[in-house]
Amino acid sequence: MRDHHAHRDHVDSRDGFEKRPGPGRERGGRGPRVFAPGDLKLLLLALIAEQPCHGYDLIRQIETLFDGAYSPSPGVIYPTLTFLEESEMISGDADGGKKRYTLTDAGRVSLTEQAVALDGVRMRIEVSKRSLRGHDRPAEIHEAVHNLRHALQMHHGRWSPEEILRVRDLLNNTAKAIVDTPTSQERAE
Repeated sequence: MRDHHAHRDHVDSRDGFEKRPGPGRERGGRGPRVFAPGDLKLLLLALIAEQPCHGYDLIRQIETLFDGAYSPSPGVIYPTLTFLEESEMISGDADGGKKRYTLTDAGRVSLTEQAVALDGVRMRIEVSKRSLRGHDRPAEIHEAVHNLRHALQMHHGRWSPEEILRVRDLLNNTAKAIVDTPTSQERAE
């Protein structure tokens, strides 16, 4: 049974904004979502097309793509490889007790047909990489960014021209103030 008071523990009654558990922890304690649906399948096809390899090698290659900020778990990689193998996009041959995956003709055709989507995956990886690095922010800053997003979503698309300009100016001025204000370390130098 769900505790009806559990949500209240995360809400500040003064402003109604959530007090979140901490950066990088969402959806039951797991880290932030890195791939959109279908992205991992397409990325694995592309990596295997570049060079046949083992599942562990793919994990390391993806970790390298994210500059070490993210490493997919075997529990994500191996079921995806099994799906691709069952879909006849890749084939896995036993190599010293481990499967070495190679791209099939159907996998090559799929990659060719999805070239634009693959470009999108690579672009999202770059965005995710920056976002994952942002999780080094202090919890208070992370919470404030979440509250800002929440406040913007509360408008539900009902923006008057005046309100658009007002909010744009607030956000731009805040961003400029953050960049232009020297840190305490810079002031000490």
